[in-house]
Amino acid sequence: MRSICVHLSLAGLLLLQTNCTMKETDFTQYPSTVISNKEVRMEVYLPDPDKGLYRATRFDWSGVIGSVQYKGHEYFGYWKETHDPTFHEDLTGPVEGYIEPGLGYAEAETGGGFIRIGVGIIEKEDEPEYSWNKTYKILDHGTWKIDQGDDWIAFTHEIESDFGYGYIYTKTINLKNDGFTIRHTLHNQGEKAIETDQFNHNFFMIDGEQSGTPFQITFPYTISTEDDLKGFLEISGKELSFINDIENSSVFLELDGYSEDPADHKVTVLNRKSGAGVTYTVDKPLARMVFWACETTLSPENSIWISVEPGQQESWTSAYSLFVK
Repeated sequence: MRSICVHLSLAGLLLLQTNCTMKETDFTQYPSTVISNKEVRMEVYLPDPDKGLYRATRFDWSGVIGSVQYKGHEYFGYWKETHDPTFHEDLTGPVEGYIEPGLGYAEAETGGGFIRIGVGIIEKEDEPEYSWNKTYKILDHGTWKIDQGDDWIAFTHEIESDFGYGYIYTKTINLKNDGFTIRHTLHNQGEKAIETDQFNHNFFMIDGEQSGTPFQITFPYTISTEDDLKGFLEISGKELSFINDIENSSVFLELDGYSEDPADHKVTVLNRKSGAGVTYTVDKPLARMVFWACETTLSPENSIWISVEPGQQESWTSAYSLFVK
């Protein structure tokens, strides 16, 4: 077992407009590691304030997965034309984040701090509301610890503050013979309750196939939406299918139909052209289900709600089962 303990310092800030198209980019400059077993090989990028692949404030820095290979098929990859480590969406999936502004945002004065879980203590700006696509100044990155074995890796993030919030957050990825699990534990070490959502963007890129007619997405419940399918998709019962390829565009749907039963927290994505697919589940009820896709990637984005009283902890697990038809 290898153990790394890092106290992170302030990173620079830069915003850059990018396009939803893909090109070859050299990512060897960014710290990463590989875990593997006989069937699955995974590349994972590591939190680093100065050299990390991702240094923005929207997403959790831990468990950023750049590649998963299984039986000759690839399930993830980098989906954008350019890369800026401090731009809010420039990373690879599955990646997790929070729609809620952050712990203590509402109470914080301008210039004061609030917490983005998996990121650190963030400086509140003089603004009418939180901007999810903005990269904020990071006042304190907290402390990261990374432990790793041959077929697993664990990230632990610890934050203390002087405004009532604090936690120890651990995310552990374990490989299976046909996939992997992501186990989360959030221990509330502060004086205030932690109430927040968590969502997973996923960013699937199965065999590098353009988002379009080869793909079928299946749910355990009959789905519906009030959003515009834009001529790209059709809904039939529990299935969401492409009727046209996406080119120079994107589509966003908020999906309904699920219940509070955790059994509804399940999605299958199949590339019918290559035969490669993935089914993922989470052992907590859905709080929200969104589907977003652009030309290079498609993302069933699942959310849960987290509530942890001071001194208590909450755990949940996402499981990804890979298959080839």
